[in-house]
Amino acid sequence: MGRGERKSEERLEASNIPLPLPMSKPMHKPNSISIGIIGCGAIGETLARALDEGLVGNAVLTILFDRNIAKAKALAESLEKRPFVASSFEEFLGHEALDLVVEAASQQAVRDYGIRILEVGKDLMIMSVGALVDQGLFQALKVAAEGKGRKIYIPSGAIGGLDALKAAVLRRIDEVTLTVRKPPAALRDASHSIKSLGFELESIKTPTIVFEGPASEACRLFPSNVNVAAALSLASLGTERTKVRVMVDPSIKENVHKIFVKGEFGEFLFEAHNVPSPKKASTSYLAALSAIATLKKITETIIIG
Repeated sequence: MGRGERKSEERLEASNIPLPLPMSKPMHKPNSISIGIIGCGAIGETLARALDEGLVGNAVLTILFDRNIAKAKALAESLEKRPFVASSFEEFLGHEALDLVVEAASQQAVRDYGIRILEVGKDLMIMSVGALVDQGLFQALKVAAEGKGRKIYIPSGAIGGLDALKAAVLRRIDEVTLTVRKPPAALRDASHSIKSLGFELESIKTPTIVFEGPASEACRLFPSNVNVAAALSLASLGTERTKVRVMVDPSIKENVHKIFVKGEFGEFLFEAHNVPSPKKASTSYLAALSAIATLKKITETIIIG
């Protein structure tokens, strides 16, 4: 065998030697997102459990924060995947593996933390939508999100029909009215506001309208009860032209939300009878489910509605 033939054979043999495979690197699943939750009350707990059980697509619960650290630790310890519990908001915000923050605490939490979350490059889901009737805050959040190329998600909460409303508002809308009927137990945390309107909550024995006015005023007086009014007004006529009625109804056990919309498209009426959250009577269970559905929608390949 000649020298050239031997070299060709050596090259051929060498080419058949399997090369070592490159070390694999840990990768997130396509479209997976890491979630942090602020607030471990009724909505925060329901969402945390859904994430822990794998019910929210490729979303993963990474970290919890609540000003009541003991409450956050108790929730984390009850979950199978045991998310990290931050001892401060600064520690929460500094967590590297965090794509989206869910505010499930209060309107004040939106004011205190919303802009800071967006400015460090995290997406934000707002459950206490009533905070956004403050136009200054709303615009500041919008500017912060646009500046960092981030998204603000606002779930539909305890109502439906927002998809139809967003279509209808592309043409003239004449009226948007929300009527909220709740049993006295669901309005107990608003008893001071009800008293300021001239009513004693415990003395109401028949269905009684205790408030009728713009969404802006409704959200101020009932910050834990009519967040749906803010979502409705943001999707339609704004906080001053969207009308809200709040009714105390001792004859019911559910939270009832009725939406009437009239405009160039025609008109529609949507009514939901919502079971209260087992953890908090003032919160409809559907509100927590809407947060789960919104997160799932973010991770899905096919989007419906």
